[in-house]
Amino acid sequence: MSLSGKVAIVTGAGTGIGKGIAVELAKQGAKVAIHYNSSDAGAIDTKQRIDEFNGECIIVQANVAHKNQIDNMVNEVAEHFGGIDILVNNAALQLNLDLFEYTDELYDKMMATNLKGYWQCIQAVIPYMKEKQSGRIINISSVHGKRPTDFDPVYSMTKGGIKMLVRESAIELAKYGITVNMIEPGAVDVGKKSGKPKAIVPEEMAKETEKKPDDIRRKFPMGRVGVPADVAHLVSYIASDRTEFMTGSSIRLDGASMLL
Repeated sequence: MSLSGKVAIVTGAGTGIGKGIAVELAKQGAKVAIHYNSSDAGAIDTKQRIDEFNGECIIVQANVAHKNQIDNMVNEVAEHFGGIDILVNNAALQLNLDLFEYTDELYDKMMATNLKGYWQCIQAVIPYMKEKQSGRIINISSVHGKRPTDFDPVYSMTKGGIKMLVRESAIELAKYGITVNMIEPGAVDVGKKSGKPKAIVPEEMAKETEKKPDDIRRKFPMGRVGVPADVAHLVSYIASDRTEFMTGSSIRLDGASMLL
């Protein structure tokens, strides 16, 4: 499942899930563009992790809410590496506000980053992928695009919108050999770095689970939430040549927690 020679852009790769994805793609041989907006220290840390195993990467900065910055970023990557094969749309905001706490300004900011940003990043890489008549576009979404929650309705709206962006894009881009798919993670502990994950109890459940250790399995059947590596391994698979017939698909990655 080597990605040797492939060029990947990972947005939001300075922290959390994006960091894990960037490192894993580099381990599989891809040349990785580590995108960040404000977390420059995080992007440098991601690069240092890749440098440790002599992976090939560069750091690029852009606010994905602005088309001109996206275009500049994509052009920079293509010029440096000679093309683009993989786009991982991951950069997103989650403000955790209630319905009536949102202002017009905050609503527009969420939509511009979480949904419009994904759409415009796809638009920007398509010319380079069409040249090769191949490409992999992988959008990181959330289980919150599948089910209602009791927090941040606008965040969930953006995730629901990503689903249709994936499906429509998959139909339109199939003739160019470009696939478009989506991963829907559940709860992910972005503080975990590597190694075999242990059972993780979200902070709000900590006191209760001290009294009732089995309570975590009532919400997380596998005894833990996800870690960035869980998402990264699936991204690497979708980015490979083994998935050339898979497009327009949504894969829920939550350890079955949504089934409860």
